[in-house]
Amino acid sequence: MAGFDARALRDACGSFATGVTVISTTTEDGDHGMTANAFMSVSLDPPLISISLDRNSRMLEKIRRSGRYAVSILAQDMEHVAMHFAGRHNPDLSGILERHDGLPVVPGAAAVFRADVEQEVEAGDHTLFIGRVTDVQRDQTVSPLLFCNGRFGALAE
Repeated sequence: MAGFDARALRDACGSFATGVTVISTTTEDGDHGMTANAFMSVSLDPPLISISLDRNSRMLEKIRRSGRYAVSILAQDMEHVAMHFAGRHNPDLSGILERHDGLPVVPGAAAVFRADVEQEVEAGDHTLFIGRVTDVQRDQTVSPLLFCNGRFGALAE
């Protein structure tokens, strides 16, 4: 498409407020997590969710190898956790992940989904991993961390 501005598309998509998640999995070389906001519900029957990973992401092959992943929706006071899993390593958080049913998750998250990979869909420069939900936990007392226009935020009271 001649004259298409990819940065304008990225900026426009960034004006859509999302929650902030940590996608995690485990392989023979340990636990792995990354911050992402590309998460969505796909279906209630059967229970399916989807995550979208850049094809150059290190997490992509890890999820392919494990065949499972968890999605932890971060609580509004977890900006530091989001930054840690986005590549700004904080040594105080190096052991933060807890095991639930064999998958690493963020303790204290607003919600946690565990899923088995049901389908992979190649989509441009990303791969969608559609997962069948095997378990979900939600803390109704916790508000989610939000992200919009390059900044973290919270729900209004």
